[in-house]
Amino acid sequence: MFEMTTTLIGGLGIFLLGMKYMSQGLQSIAGASLRRLIGAVTNNRVLATLVGFLVTVLVQSSSVTTVMTVGFVNGGLMSLTQAIGVIMGANVGTTITGWILVLKIGKYGLPMLGVSAFVYLFTKREKVRYTALAVMGVGMVFFGLQLMKDACKFLKDLPEFQEWFLHFTADTYIGLYQCMLVGCILTVLVQSSSATLGITISLAATGLIPFDTAAALVLGENIGTTVTALLASLGTTTNARRAAYFHVLFNITGVIWVSTIFFWYVEFIPWLIDVDVTKAVMIDGQPTYPDCVKAIAATHSVFNILNTLVFLPFAGQMATLLTYIVKDKPQEIVHLRSLDIRILETPVLAIEQSRGEVIKMGVMCDEMIQILYRILSQEIPEPADVEKLFHHEEELDRMQDEITSYITHLLAMDLPQEVISKGRRQLRMADEYESISDYLQRIAKFRLKLNKQGRAFDETHNNSLLDVLNMVEKQLSHVTISYQQEKTDIVSATVKSGNEIKNKVKTLSREHLEYLSAEKVDPYINVSYTATLNALRRVRDHVINLAEALAGEK
Repeated sequence: MFEMTTTLIGGLGIFLLGMKYMSQGLQSIAGASLRRLIGAVTNNRVLATLVGFLVTVLVQSSSVTTVMTVGFVNGGLMSLTQAIGVIMGANVGTTITGWILVLKIGKYGLPMLGVSAFVYLFTKREKVRYTALAVMGVGMVFFGLQLMKDACKFLKDLPEFQEWFLHFTADTYIGLYQCMLVGCILTVLVQSSSATLGITISLAATGLIPFDTAAALVLGENIGTTVTALLASLGTTTNARRAAYFHVLFNITGVIWVSTIFFWYVEFIPWLIDVDVTKAVMIDGQPTYPDCVKAIAATHSVFNILNTLVFLPFAGQMATLLTYIVKDKPQEIVHLRSLDIRILETPVLAIEQSRGEVIKMGVMCDEMIQILYRILSQEIPEPADVEKLFHHEEELDRMQDEITSYITHLLAMDLPQEVISKGRRQLRMADEYESISDYLQRIAKFRLKLNKQGRAFDETHNNSLLDVLNMVEKQLSHVTISYQQEKTDIVSATVKSGNEIKNKVKTLSREHLEYLSAEKVDPYINVSYTATLNALRRVRDHVINLAEALAGEK
């Protein structure tokens, strides 16, 4: 009994770890493809569904895809209608796992695991390492499944378990709902419908449960898997919660209508794929039911495909209904929602989301320069401009803190070198943008202090500062646009424009000293002018640092 229990638990653990490694390896190999797929999502429901299907096939987890989708909606990167299509596609994509488990390669699981583990540990080429990781995951999945099947063979020989399983047979509607409840609870506990599907297949393959009971468990598993998305929606925006609720609505509605025709459905599936679910085959002296395993995979696939076909024409109406049911909050606190910890499960996409926030920091710095230009141009600065500039500086401080925290969490994971390099680059760029905002705010404070004292620069000095500010704005804008367009060969051009700014500041400083010798200048005016020139020169330095970080230098 103890041996059987430890084998079952060990098999489940190896299976779950295999799913994680397979997903991690596939994501690293297909990083660029994942980015392109997510970028291809439009309001075309068919295309969105196809994207959801393909992404789930690549990451081998509908939970990851759904949680990721909730994160994208939370960050405003995906509309509710787009998310509905992706979620439906994810439900179809997850059925591929069932067919993978149908493959008769359980005995090859351990050799696959061993060989790929050696390749993963001793090769230096990243592409080969992560391919080996994915293969190692596949090997662990099959080895774990084989262990669970072996444990279930012991169960079959125990009369206590046989008697217990008799209470969970889907030969009546009460039995059907009991089995569905068991499948749902089991999926909630292990947080993986693929794992519970593996357990169901193990039980059915050994003949411990009949096909109709396995089919009922599969329906329950489809309800249990929605809990992951619900948990992911806690603390998110209203639209993200609507996306999670759609996942629940989609699966529960599907289970309800299939359960009403359940006894016809479990006869239809074996007929559809032409198998005999009661046929046993002797393998290693033990009876197994391979046709029953195929029928379980088909049950899962047909359920999700039919459900998607039923819901697909009404995606727009479903979005409207969810908008009506789940009301908008009066005021939602704005955070960096695209930096959603839920997306960390897919590092190649997570690093793209943080990149988007770093770009926003660059755009905000550029806006600060434009606002500062207006403040310096006005005799009495507009209070709205002053308030906006100071608000931007506070916002950039917060953005840098959140980006740093997010990327630090990301870099703690096992990542491809490319993702690590991008993460470090983003950390440095976020720091440089935040430093630029500090200097821009400092320049504004110099001007506001002079105004408060009733002092002001003469027209010549003021125009000279505006000229330098304009040069800095062009330099910064060039770097930010280059980052948006993923151009890295910009260091020489940025250094050249930086030298022009440096020479301009030197010239103005020399002219100012000559002016001081010839004219009597208010000390406060002198200090403010010199400090402003120095601050602009420091901004120029930070822009050059940005260009070097973008190019991967220093």
